[in-house]
Amino acid sequence: MSTLVIVESPTKAKTIRNYLPKNYKVIASMGHIRDLPQSAKDIPEKIKDQPWSKLGVNVADDFAPLYLIPKSKIKIVQELKKQIKTADQLLLATDEDREGESISWHLMEVLKPKVPTKRMVFHEITPEAIEEALKQCREIDDKLVRAQETRRILDRLVGYTLSPLIWKKIAFGLSAGRVQSAAVSTVVRRERERRSFKKAAYWDISANLEFDKISFESKLSSVSGKRLATSKDFDEHTGKILENKDIVLLGEKEVQDLKQKALDSTWQVKSLEERSATRKPAPPFITSTLQQEANRKLGMSARNTMRLAQSLYEKGLITYMRTDSTHLSAQAITATRKCVKEMYGNKYLSEEVRTYKSSNKRAQDAHEAIRPAGSAFKTPKESGLTGKDLALYELIWKRTVATQMTDAELTYLTAEIEVANMVFKSSGKRIDFPGFFRAYVEGTDDPFSALESQESLFPPFKTGDALNLIKSECQAHETMPPARYTEASLIKKLEAEGVGRPSTYATIISTIIDRGYVTMNNNALIPTFTAFAVTSLLEQHFPHLVDLGFTANMEDTLDNIATGEVEWLPYLKDFYSGDNGLAKQVMQRESQINPEEARTISFDDLDGLIKIGRYGAYLELNKGGEICKATIPNNIAPADLDNESIDRIFKLKEEGPQILGRHPENDKPIFVLDGKYGPYVQWGDVTDEKIKPKRVSLPPGKKPEDIDMQAALGLLSLPRTVGLHPESGKKIHSNIGRFGPFICHDLGKEGKDYRSLRPKEGDDPVTITLERALELFAIPKKSRGRGRAKALIELGNHPETDNAVSIFNGPYGYYVKHGKTNVAIPEGMIYDKLTLEEAIGLIRSKSEKKSPSKKKKASQE
Repeated sequence: MSTLVIVESPTKAKTIRNYLPKNYKVIASMGHIRDLPQSAKDIPEKIKDQPWSKLGVNVADDFAPLYLIPKSKIKIVQELKKQIKTADQLLLATDEDREGESISWHLMEVLKPKVPTKRMVFHEITPEAIEEALKQCREIDDKLVRAQETRRILDRLVGYTLSPLIWKKIAFGLSAGRVQSAAVSTVVRRERERRSFKKAAYWDISANLEFDKISFESKLSSVSGKRLATSKDFDEHTGKILENKDIVLLGEKEVQDLKQKALDSTWQVKSLEERSATRKPAPPFITSTLQQEANRKLGMSARNTMRLAQSLYEKGLITYMRTDSTHLSAQAITATRKCVKEMYGNKYLSEEVRTYKSSNKRAQDAHEAIRPAGSAFKTPKESGLTGKDLALYELIWKRTVATQMTDAELTYLTAEIEVANMVFKSSGKRIDFPGFFRAYVEGTDDPFSALESQESLFPPFKTGDALNLIKSECQAHETMPPARYTEASLIKKLEAEGVGRPSTYATIISTIIDRGYVTMNNNALIPTFTAFAVTSLLEQHFPHLVDLGFTANMEDTLDNIATGEVEWLPYLKDFYSGDNGLAKQVMQRESQINPEEARTISFDDLDGLIKIGRYGAYLELNKGGEICKATIPNNIAPADLDNESIDRIFKLKEEGPQILGRHPENDKPIFVLDGKYGPYVQWGDVTDEKIKPKRVSLPPGKKPEDIDMQAALGLLSLPRTVGLHPESGKKIHSNIGRFGPFICHDLGKEGKDYRSLRPKEGDDPVTITLERALELFAIPKKSRGRGRAKALIELGNHPETDNAVSIFNGPYGYYVKHGKTNVAIPEGMIYDKLTLEEAIGLIRSKSEKKSPSKKKKASQE
């Protein structure tokens, strides 16, 4: 008997084919084979005159959807029908979630198979899982299908009813959506908080102290028994100290006086405190936490994370990647604990089996968390993966393995240092036993390096010991507005509010970016002025649609439709066609919305108005009775637009690009311009021959009006060779980078050593001297107050680099260090018996593991 199996993708088909009997044929449907019409041209002529045709949903006929087969899927459908004719049985093996159930239902509706048909469901693509799935075939779950269809219809009704209204009132081509608008409003509210934020300034003193030739950092904590003001002591709306705060706020003069006083006084340890703590491993990944961690650690967008995870699932390497459950099966726990024993030893295995229950009440714990597939996990090295696929699989593997490891045992250290009438405070941390840190440290993809950097140890001082002051520095601070959302933090916020589901987070983020409501800069999500206008309109006239609680309740209702607790049709009728339904709301309020007001944004502290036009946001300013207009540059965020920026924008429009002069080398003009990423100087015109003339960003804090010809020539001379380092003979150069001005000591094969310049101390990349550069390089890089570890054994120098090869004792054992390379000494090797040759062998072994991907990248370039 021949059996036809239909899955969504060729990759999934290729993998599953290996685990099925020979008389089974697998074919891909390439996702959904039909959907609601995507544009007016898709709508059949015979129904174009129907009032509901543009919706694609017949609201008068119990919300009957109009499903169409796209032209791109016609040949696929024909091939599927052809294959069914030669089959004795049909298995629909699409994904296990609602979307997969919906795809299977559409296949049934379109193909109308005359042979026995069953639904085949599995959580992972392994021989055992496929064998079990064949035994557990079932009928299509109509409740899941109906829930997914209701979601699709609901999204269509909201989008296609509200969007035309927004076109009329603000600008053509804009859109609104059930979840999209709630997400945009969340980002807009954060930007409003930033805009209303009032900065406050405060000063403190940092000291670099030394004991037993080990240095550490300390900060001024109190003066004459009163705690020093910090950022948390200020009201973010007024910029003033909060009421009932018994603290001292220092200005520049006061800290300079205290600094001088401290220079003439004795520094000694006043008290030492140790506090023990344990850290438990995080639960295994669910969809949202995988997206968040991949964004933080690997810099991946939610969309790319899901694309790669889908590929790993279809290759049979991980379990299904759309889940909100942290549950691990008995098989998974057994495989995980075996992994811990083999990789790290029994002392790292938790005594009791760790089980995880989802804190989210909506989670479906019948499903499993995202983990490596099978009853024996493939290590990242065994996976055969490379690049980003490998990075994501390794992230999932490490997180899963860590769930069955012991707690990390830590000691938090606090030292109070007394000098004159001041108390300085230092904080540190000691890792007594790394436990699960050995495999997984949140926020980094290199646990070994992370463990070393997480420790911040003190020198071996005791109470009463005198300390040496190396350097003290007065520091000015400003309170910071609330941070903008990143992809990771927005997903976390939406999940906490109950907005969206595992399958929708990536789509939500990509939609609000693709439709121009949000831009991304350095991983921060910044709302556009258009987002402000649309959100304001919705808040004023349809507040429930941007209310996170209302949107979350809609999600819950859709979940309840899937379980049969709620009937789908009455819900749709009430939402859309009821007395207070969306259709009537839009009809009633359309005449109440003034287009001129809807496309205008007014900030109380700005002289002009912001308006949304056909080509984006622009400024409107009344100058002596004349209305002047100017486009707002893309790089200015709503929270950052002020009157000074407005003056600069109008000045640039009125005067045109500012030509400072001509370069003495070739007589080409030098401009000061304002671009997408801020002001910059440009050498020469943009021509067909040279599309991009040399451009250099202005240093932080510098404005176009601050730049004269001399300053421009200096900036255009960057990168600038400062001189040669006397010890290495290698070049030191200065430049301005993404994070401000810096100097760099190029050490060749050994890498590059960077130091940030300090503009407040007069450092300038154009004028910095070799003497000042060497002074900055002599200051050790800050490492969160941690003293530099001392080598236990110096084995000698590496013959290829002539750099030292040493043995150190780290948080979880001994390791070899060569330059920036750290290699753990394997169990069984005795650290104090290790030879230089054996250490070099360990270093080479680690380098060889990295070299294949590097060679591949080089060949691609």
